Amino acid sequence: MKTGALLYSRKTSLLGGLGVMLAICAMLADCGSQPAKNAKASAPPPAIPVGVATVKQGDYNVYLTGLGSVEAFNTVSLKTRIDGQIMQVNFQEGQDVKAGALLILIDPRPYEVALQQAQANLQKDEAQLTNAKAQYERNKVLYEQGVIAKQDLDTLEASFGTYEGTIAGDKVAIDNAKLNLVYCHITSPVNGRVGLRQVDPGNYVTAASGTAMLVITQLHPIAIVFTLPEDQLQEVAQHMKQGTLEVDAYSRDDQTKLATGKLLTIDNQIDQTTGTAKLKAIFDNADNALWPNQFVNCHLLLQTLKDAITAPASAIQRGPDGSFAYLVDANNTVQMRPVQLTLTQGSTVVIKSGLQGGERVVTDGQEKLQAGSRVAPQSPARQRQQSSDTIGGQP
Repeated sequence: MKTGALLYSRKTSLLGGLGVMLAICAMLADCGSQPAKNAKASAPPPAIPVGVATVKQGDYNVYLTGLGSVEAFNTVSLKTRIDGQIMQVNFQEGQDVKAGALLILIDPRPYEVALQQAQANLQKDEAQLTNAKAQYERNKVLYEQGVIAKQDLDTLEASFGTYEGTIAGDKVAIDNAKLNLVYCHITSPVNGRVGLRQVDPGNYVTAASGTAMLVITQLHPIAIVFTLPEDQLQEVAQHMKQGTLEVDAYSRDDQTKLATGKLLTIDNQIDQTTGTAKLKAIFDNADNALWPNQFVNCHLLLQTLKDAITAPASAIQRGPDGSFAYLVDANNTVQMRPVQLTLTQGSTVVIKSGLQGGERVVTDGQEKLQAGSRVAPQSPARQRQQSSDTIGGQP
């Protein structure tokens, strides 16, 4: 009985010692992990990847943009003013021609005959007038001698006017015949490019048909008519008083610059249906970059702002107190900076106050920021790709 009690007492002592050892080990393990937990809790948050751009300072051009259409500076549809057969066509389609160049010759022979006939009639009537004057002089002597009556002498004198009127008509007929001969030679009235011809050699053309034989368009210079909102017209007119305004023509996609010209005039009325007005610009078009009826985007240079502060429009945020931007300092920490804007043009804003040239502002990723956030500046494209990977991978 004493032996069993002794064994039970020893087992109890061993179990108690084992429990104390386990407790000590647990305490030691907890003490070892506690510094790691404290260090993890005190570590700073990771830097936030954001797109960053540098604020610029310098001369900045202010443009007004509008959609326009190219128009030939002069367009001439050549039609015949006489009837006749086409004898010659002295041009090739698409050829550049000079003013005065002979393009089409209509058979001149009928009009040459008409000229000769008119000249012959003139000679005949001049001879009759000369004969009438001689008869008047002879009969005047006879009248003084009392041989003929005064009435006969007056009749001869009155015939002078008849012959003189006939001679005047003959001269008009001669001039008309000469003019028809000129009309046989169809020449270019302007420097320009010939289009596709509508008639061929040997065809008989008439003035009554009214059909154009060819069209000439003047491409040097050339014009562009574009539109601007009526609210901008007064500002344009004010700057036109200070000098000629420059206009750039861009391609349909507004990416390629085609030519540079000068603003010529503003139309004298506003289109009430669209609230816009037409403006006309002129271009030298030396390289034939512009063609009639071509659609273009026009950029009217209104003014140049000297030493302007500019930044990407994506850097500007709107808050309850107005516009602001996230400014990145030398330690890559952001601060909220209130800004005032002068104007917005495309993807660029002109800063009135709040930013200086050379400062860095956040342009992408502002939704994750607050004042004092630490950032990792990078290009906007790289920042967007990293954000996409983070969302998709869920690290």
